[in-house]
Amino acid sequence: MTPDPLPYRQIGTEDLRPGGLLCVVDHASNRVPEDIELGIEPHLLDEHIAVDIGVEGIAERLARRHGIPAHIATVSRLVCDLHRREDEPAVVPAESDGTLIPGNIGANVEARLERFHRPYHAALGELIAAAQPRLILSLHSFTPQLATSAEKRPWEVALLYNQDDRAARHAIRLFGEQGLTVGDNEPYSGTQLNATMDRHAEAQGIPYCLVEIRQDQVANEAGQARWAMMLADVMGRVALEV
Repeated sequence: MTPDPLPYRQIGTEDLRPGGLLCVVDHASNRVPEDIELGIEPHLLDEHIAVDIGVEGIAERLARRHGIPAHIATVSRLVCDLHRREDEPAVVPAESDGTLIPGNIGANVEARLERFHRPYHAALGELIAAAQPRLILSLHSFTPQLATSAEKRPWEVALLYNQDDRAARHAIRLFGEQGLTVGDNEPYSGTQLNATMDRHAEAQGIPYCLVEIRQDQVANEAGQARWAMMLADVMGRVALEV
């Protein structure tokens, strides 16, 4: 039997220097293991309900070209949402943005947690302990408009946070100075959707920026390269302020 691939991969972690930056990408992949049947049309795996479009390419560039190590998910959020707490129903979602996920109805949630969620977060915790980062970048992207809403999302980039907003405040200002329309706890609120950073950053007093980029900004390689460069610059400056 072929061993089950790890639910994460790490880039640029060979020569960790304590006190640097670290990138975490919970929704980087649209991979669905062969033994899991979601019951949805295949084309949906390329849409926002299955993967944060563009973020994997950005994280690759941050690690390989800008010296920011990355911890990257290798399984779709529709299989197991690594950016949810274990006790949240959406950790194995039965629907997403109006699309029913039939294969997740009645799924063995405990088995999914044991196979994907726990190894992912255990490895991330070990990496953070080894890296002792000065700042964690949690990287996400969002669709310009939900299928279930007529409201368009004007923000090109946004910062989410729960209780600790010290790094986010600097980032909001710096992105604004780039002429961008910046969301402050938009299009989601970090008081509700901040599970990975609540666990690995806020609980340990580590400054972090949960950055959401609108997907039309990063749908191609040119956009991903542009944002990787901008993120490396802005996050480096934020790290000096916190």
